[in-house]
Parts: sequence; structure tokens; C-alpha cells
Amino acid sequence: MTPTHIEHIGIAVKSLQESLPLFERLLGAPCYATEEVADQKVKTAFFKVGQTKIELLEPTSSESSIAKFIEKRGEGIHHLAFAVPDLPASLAELRNAGTQLIDAQPRAGAEGLQIAFLHPKSTNSVLIELCTGH
Repeated sequence: MTPTHIEHIGIAVKSLQESLPLFERLLGAPCYATEEVADQKVKTAFFKVGQTKIELLEPTSSESSIAKFIEKRGEGIHHLAFAVPDLPASLAELRNAGTQLIDAQPRAGAEGLQIAFLHPKSTNSVLIELCTGH
């Protein structure tokens, strides 16, 4: 598996409405897209910094993984996402090498990407997302 680039950095926030002005000031750029991903129980907002995107994630339910993350750790960096040319092949390669997967098969993510997460127990406690690149 060879990632082509960092696709985005995911940051868990309690409120997009409160966080958007802060990140617009910090990054010197407006949010270019927002989207609700109903099956993941999150609202997302995206910024572009060079070739990398920053994704803010707000939980839409107390049952979402983002809500649980914020409850346990507070707001902050949630995951790193790497683009790969062939997501199913990358997952198979990692599984065969002993990496623990959260998602054995790709699923739909924000911005029309196919995504899959690797378990932090296999990645030095960093939640890694693999996704199809644009």
C-alpha cells in the first residue's frame, strides 16, 4: 500500500457554527463545503490548505463515534486520512499483514469518497482513514 497524499485531517468539534469562524480566521480561507453524512451521524465542513483538506466533524447524535470521541477526549484531531489508488486492495494487503481493520470493506464517506478506517490498536493509537483520492 502506497498512499498518494494526505487527503484530509479530521478534527472533532462540538459545533460547526462555533468552530467555522475560528478556522476561517486561522486558515485565512472560507469553508468551501458542508455536508451531512447521515449513516455516520456527523455534519462535516471542509477547508483547503495547499493540497490538504481540513475536515471539521460535528456529531448529529450522542451515539455517533464523534460524540463518543469528544466525550472521552474532548475536541481535537480525530483522524488522518490518506488517499490510496485502490482501496479494496490496500485493505486486503493490510489485513494480510496483520493490521486490525475497523472497516473490512469500503463504505461511503463525505464528498463522495469511499472510505475505510484502520483500528488505532494497529497504528500506534492514531485513527487512520484510507480513502479513494480525487
